[in-house]
Amino acid sequence: MGAVDELRFLTALHRPGSLVDVGAHDGLLTLPLSRLPDAHVLAFEPLPAAFARLSAACAGLDSIRPIPQALGDAPGHLALSVPVVEGVRQEQWASLVKTFADFGQHVGAEQVQVPVVTLDSFGLRDLTAMKIDAEGAEYEVLRGARDTLRRCRPVLTLELEERHREGSTWAVPAFLDALDYITCFALEGRWWPAAALDRATMQQASRDPSDYAASDPYVFNFFAWPREQDAEVQHCLPEIQARA
Repeated sequence: MGAVDELRFLTALHRPGSLVDVGAHDGLLTLPLSRLPDAHVLAFEPLPAAFARLSAACAGLDSIRPIPQALGDAPGHLALSVPVVEGVRQEQWASLVKTFADFGQHVGAEQVQVPVVTLDSFGLRDLTAMKIDAEGAEYEVLRGARDTLRRCRPVLTLELEERHREGSTWAVPAFLDALDYITCFALEGRWWPAAALDRATMQQASRDPSDYAASDPYVFNFFAWPREQDAEVQHCLPEIQARA
């Protein structure tokens, strides 16, 4: 198998219906997902500046619904922390679970109060796929989507990084396992179960937003699917590989 990314995986396993993009940012994945046959994308982006760009990119597209809220495990409001390095806002590191208060004077932080909702509150009946990039809040996103996952059985892509949330690379797969999901990562031409991740060699990276140093390989993309769909996923592997 060649390199597997989120779009290749979701395209190969696409079914008509609703797709959810958690952490849509500027719409890098939202837009191509919206072009899949009979797809409707709910794009969640709580950071106001990023949401404004997302809305502009999606203007006039009926297949995308931009939503200026964060997903979590309970409704309310939370502080979204955005690190600032030498006067530049690092939006891609914006987090609901850390404050960036311990990196010294070279890293500042802005805090924005953002609304939080659960995915279950949307009552979706046709969800076929989710992409989750929540900078450490993936566990809460899934907890708030438990009923939807049980009802709709979507396929998932997740970015899980120990540098954003210690323990996330085992806690999230364990939560999904309880819902009868298989969670894997791709490396060296094959699928590996999440439990095979060697954090000492595959997940070593700086927690400082001014430093992007990371191990080689650095495994942070994970893919999950309902156990009952395993044969279909395995059947689609040649197609996923061909897209690489």
